[in-house]
Amino acid sequence: MSTNKQKFSSGFIAIIGRPNVGKSTLLNRILGQKIAITSNKPQTTRNRILGIYNFPNGQALFVDTPGIHKAKGKLNRFMVDQAVGACSDVDLILFLIEADDSPGGGDEYILQLLDKSSVPVFLIINKIDLVKPPRLLKLIQQYSERFDFAQVIPLSAKGGDGVPQMLQAIEPYLPEGPQYYPDDMLTDQPERFIVAELVREKIMRRTSEEIPYGVGVQVESFEEKPEKDLVVIQALIHVERDSHKKIIVGKGGQMVKTIGQEARKDIERLLGTRVFLELFVRVDKDWSQNERMLRELGYSKK
Repeated sequence: MSTNKQKFSSGFIAIIGRPNVGKSTLLNRILGQKIAITSNKPQTTRNRILGIYNFPNGQALFVDTPGIHKAKGKLNRFMVDQAVGACSDVDLILFLIEADDSPGGGDEYILQLLDKSSVPVFLIINKIDLVKPPRLLKLIQQYSERFDFAQVIPLSAKGGDGVPQMLQAIEPYLPEGPQYYPDDMLTDQPERFIVAELVREKIMRRTSEEIPYGVGVQVESFEEKPEKDLVVIQALIHVERDSHKKIIVGKGGQMVKTIGQEARKDIERLLGTRVFLELFVRVDKDWSQNERMLRELGYSKK
């Protein structure tokens, strides 16, 4: 009796690039659901986040990474280490750039890292809706003269144009391998992690200047009440200064209430159930330089 079972392919794919080029937006678009937070501020992503995408006979494991930048301070060094580390032991790298931005020092630094790698690299040009074809062709030429990319794919992570073509191009690069995760899993991150990230996203979108970079969020309790179709969550927002706490709490507690309301809507979509979310704000001076605090918030390898 012959067995014509089709081979299964699986592989890890790192999404890298400078801060704020749309890496998390692209991952969310691929998966069709928000698991990685986004904002218009650089360095929104702090940890590596794994997104799981299933083909009919394969599984692609996308690793969303923090933006690669010149690191200052312990938290930033952790973020860059996460991004650079993601380029090892993967089967494919997606180098994401913006169509409306010229190559700069940050891009050259990433290209120098890629020069040392033997992994195939796709150049993914995001935000193609912002430029005309001659500008896009010039950008492709500039990058292609600098590096031998396996594929060059223009797309719009926000609008979705070009994303199906990118996924189609990726599949042949996946080696034969096992199915690492069940079909219904979107990420390996626990729900508590994503909940904390969704709260932090609303803070980043609602506050300005240096405040978002001194904020960490910790889910202290996560209680499921299936008989009430309800999850009760308590989360602690860590800030570095009293002045930051006043801004996040807001006049009469209005700002933290708004942050909670906006985060709750996304959390309910994520969990598929009603959510009661309670937020607390605490000052932990210079927590982003404190090794113990970084460990507690998941921003340290030690």
